Amino acid sequence: MCVVPGEEAAGLGLVSPLSGESVQPAGIDLRVAEVYVLRGMGSLGGERLIPAGAPVLPERGAWRLGPGAYRIRFLEAVRVPLWAAGFCYPRSSLLRSGVALHCAVWDPGYEGRGEALLVVHNPYGFALGVGERVAQIVFHRLCEPAKRGYKGAYQGEGLAEKP
Repeated sequence: MCVVPGEEAAGLGLVSPLSGESVQPAGIDLRVAEVYVLRGMGSLGGERLIPAGAPVLPERGAWRLGPGAYRIRFLEAVRVPLWAAGFCYPRSSLLRSGVALHCAVWDPGYEGRGEALLVVHNPYGFALGVGERVAQIVFHRLCEPAKRGYKGAYQGEGLAEKP
């Protein structure tokens, strides 16, 4: 697999909207739009159960997060073409602050405003500005295009109209 340069991915409209500093040499930065605290247990054993999330409201333009796990939604919509897969990585400033960001693979054909798991390991907490860049999505060209695109439960998530 080869990495699609950020400028090429931007030119193809794979991420929108773009901010002035979002396009990077190897990918495109994603900004945080919403933060949720998990409320309940999850399960993949037998019955699939995704825990509900309660919105965390920002104060004076930032979320003040104590240690723990949070689900975040990205501001940008992502469109992964059939010839690529998307991999989402944390920005190094998060890691240096004691905060981890966990993302899954974004399959060919996926469209939506994805989510990730933000874990505050710093015992003093973390302040996260609304709209801050927290991740970089990197598109990798597949050796051969996928024969079919993603059709799972998260297709179109966070979009006003699902594709």
